[in-house]
Amino acid sequence: MKAVGYRQSLPIGHAESLLDLDLPEPVLGARDLLVEVRAVSVNPVDTKIRIRSTPAPGTAKVLGWDAAGVVRATGPEVMLFKPGDRVWYAGSIARPGTNSALHAVDERIVGAMPRTLDFAQAAALPLTAITAWELLFDRLGVLPGKQGAASAAGQSLLVVGAAGGVGSMLIQLARRLTGLTVIGTASRDSTRDWVTQLGAHHVIDHSRPLAAELARIGHPSVSHVASLTQTDMHFAQIVECLAPQGKLGVIDDPKTLDINLLKQKSLSFHWELMFTRSLFETPDMQAQHRLLNEVAGLVDDGLIRTTLGEHFGEMNAENLKRAHAFIESGKARGKIVLEAGG
Repeated sequence: MKAVGYRQSLPIGHAESLLDLDLPEPVLGARDLLVEVRAVSVNPVDTKIRIRSTPAPGTAKVLGWDAAGVVRATGPEVMLFKPGDRVWYAGSIARPGTNSALHAVDERIVGAMPRTLDFAQAAALPLTAITAWELLFDRLGVLPGKQGAASAAGQSLLVVGAAGGVGSMLIQLARRLTGLTVIGTASRDSTRDWVTQLGAHHVIDHSRPLAAELARIGHPSVSHVASLTQTDMHFAQIVECLAPQGKLGVIDDPKTLDINLLKQKSLSFHWELMFTRSLFETPDMQAQHRLLNEVAGLVDDGLIRTTLGEHFGEMNAENLKRAHAFIESGKARGKIVLEAGG
């Protein structure tokens, strides 16, 4: 089958950083779906793994986790899907990626694709939707729905790096499903407009001190912070901005953090990695199936919009190189999507 992968960890500008490959079709496990991949999106994790993970000699590694496609076959113990179903998912970091014509994935982390989206629009959402949902509801402990709206009265969420993929979903979920005052950060006119369109009550500039920016809009402190990028750079300001007993959730890879700064205010710190459930096959692994179905319903009801930012054409090595380079530039807004060729 056709796939895109790499044999050496190389800078994206190198001619062999990503290669068009011909690989064997995947072998299904008991609860696996064989999915004909119709569209994928590219995430920062793709670029990080390309640099950090070197394939064994003589082998190739296939990247990509977000996918939307059609079920072509099922393992003997599959209960949730059947051939012909349209699905979306974010895969497992422990298995080959979705940058291939066919892909095997455990059904417990797969959802039914929104009826109102095409494959490209759908592929933009799974990884960021799962990350944002788990960060907001599982890690930060915010309650969704009417009960959540009542409990969140007077509370606020600051999203640092709100214009990226996860931020774009987090702003929408927090605004539509909670009573939090939602504040996003963005530093350019285009990204500020994007975050506002997604539903943020306020947008502040993360290139300036966060505490001063929050004071400017009349919110000198916040109860929750989701730090999605450059946490080490903003950490001292985040601690200053958080109200006593506030909560900080993080998804990036800060090199160093002085956790002692959290003590005086009794602040709590929460990591979110959406691959944890699939990596360790936790007892609640199927929670990702359920939340993807819930998000699909929100999309079909018009409450959540796709975060597709750029369409880079057919899924091949050359176009995926462009996508990786754009993500590494730090200028991406929303998600970059590619579709399978004919």
